[in-house]
Amino acid sequence: MLTLSVEKRTKGGARAPALRSVQMLPGVVYGAHHAATAITVEAKAFEKVLREAGEATIVSLTGLGAPLPTLIHEVDLDPLTNLPRHVDFYAVTKGQKVEVAIPIVFVGESPAVIAGANLVKVLHELEVEADPMNLPHTIEVDISVLAALDDQIHAKNIALPADVELVTEPEEVVALVQEVVEEKEEVAAPADISSIEVEEKGKEKTEEATEPDA
Repeated sequence: MLTLSVEKRTKGGARAPALRSVQMLPGVVYGAHHAATAITVEAKAFEKVLREAGEATIVSLTGLGAPLPTLIHEVDLDPLTNLPRHVDFYAVTKGQKVEVAIPIVFVGESPAVIAGANLVKVLHELEVEADPMNLPHTIEVDISVLAALDDQIHAKNIALPADVELVTEPEEVVALVQEVVEEKEEVAAPADISSIEVEEKGKEKTEEATEPDA
């Protein structure tokens, strides 16, 4: 289990911009059995945990008393730097199921793709429900079953770990193979030289007609 050290943020303390200026990230932790608590966490430490955990792995917060198991619930990113500027942690309770989106990892080789077809990845995560302690970090989808054109993998076809229930619509397409469609280049039609000559002659006659008499 990943661990992250946090500090409780008191009223009247430093504001968010001041915290970020010293590489500290403001946040909040809350849950069904945990009152909302304002916190701060070292920005670099959080970014490292976010890369490793994503939003589907338990992160144990220390510094608030007993270690608190949480999920990274929401991360507000700066639109310019794309770096976190605020984070919400959801305190989980063992035995109380939660719904989360688990990233999909495609594995294997599709015979249809090897033969020249296109692999279309429709979904990149699955919504599931499970005890937070049993949540998988990723869900593998084996594309070797895609043997022919138009073959599809649906959400219901994916084997999930024990005690993990599918929330995504079962008939939702996760991946498929389709024929490669080649784009035809448009060839410009050759210029009609005869029409150009006619236009030029017409132009000459018009110029002669408009020239003043000597």
